[in-house]
Amino acid sequence: MKIEVFPNGIYGAITYLVYDEESKEGAIVDCTCDIEEIEAFVQKENINLKYALITHGHFDHVYCLSDMKDKFVQTQILMNKNDLELMENMPIQCQMAGIEYMELPCVDGLVDENSHDLKLGEKEIKIIHTKGHSKGGLCFLIDNVLFSGDTLFQGSIGRCDLWGGSMEEIGESIKNKLFALDDEIVVYPGHGDKTTIGYEKKYNPYFGSNY
Repeated sequence: MKIEVFPNGIYGAITYLVYDEESKEGAIVDCTCDIEEIEAFVQKENINLKYALITHGHFDHVYCLSDMKDKFVQTQILMNKNDLELMENMPIQCQMAGIEYMELPCVDGLVDENSHDLKLGEKEIKIIHTKGHSKGGLCFLIDNVLFSGDTLFQGSIGRCDLWGGSMEEIGESIKNKLFALDDEIVVYPGHGDKTTIGYEKKYNPYFGSNY
């Protein structure tokens, strides 16, 4: 499995492209930046972009979805039903952020922890519902890599003062779900540098054991 990082999204949000080297099936996690660079890489590597996996419905993580769908009509946009309200209220989100409103394409499918049929080649995409930053926040686990969206960062956690946020819920999500994963799992967050589950279990200043 290969991972490409596109870090130049609005407000520093990151788009990840993950793909299976054998089957050339791939997915992007969130869609935050200029799609031309992603399109060029997909064409160069002959990747079949099956999915756009949306960790949550805040504007900075879906800002370029329309451009993506124009380029990759067959790519399925997948997210959790509990964040559809955020998508429906995108004009308000954009107004609050002081940015130009962007049209959004229709979501192609709704997924949750009972969705077990998502694969890239033979590699299963496991879905972890992590409420707290938003009601419909999702993390995606593929092999030993976790795409954590804005739930867990290197040395931090996602904000809980935004629409649908809850400090209690994000704590439950991180401690009971993410910290139950193997220490060696590498975490690719929605903003900032990668980390590991083991490091955050020890040193995260919100929920780490050393604090």
